[in-house]
Amino acid sequence: MMPRLGAKYQVEIDIVSKPKAEYQTDAYFELDLPVAPAVMVGDEIVVEGADVSEHEVEICVRRQLGLPEPGPREKGMLSRLFKKS
Repeated sequence: MMPRLGAKYQVEIDIVSKPKAEYQTDAYFELDLPVAPAVMVGDEIVVEGADVSEHEVEICVRRQLGLPEPGPREKGMLSRLFKKS
C-alpha cells in the first residue's frame, strides 16, 4: 500500500519497525508517538493499534498535501457482479 501511495503522490515514506518490547519502554512513551502498529501522515495519527484501508490513508495524504479528498472507493468485482438493480 505505502509504495503505491508514495509513487502516486511523490511523498516520502518512513517505515519504522522495531521489536514489540521497544514500543513498550518509557523512552518510547515519552516521544508521544502512537502505539504500534500505527500509521501517521504528517502529525496526524490515521490509525493506532489496528489495520487501516489504503483509501483511508490516501484521504489523509491528500488532506496533508492540500488536495481534495478522493471520491468513494470503487466496489470490488464481486459487489459489481451481484449488485442489486
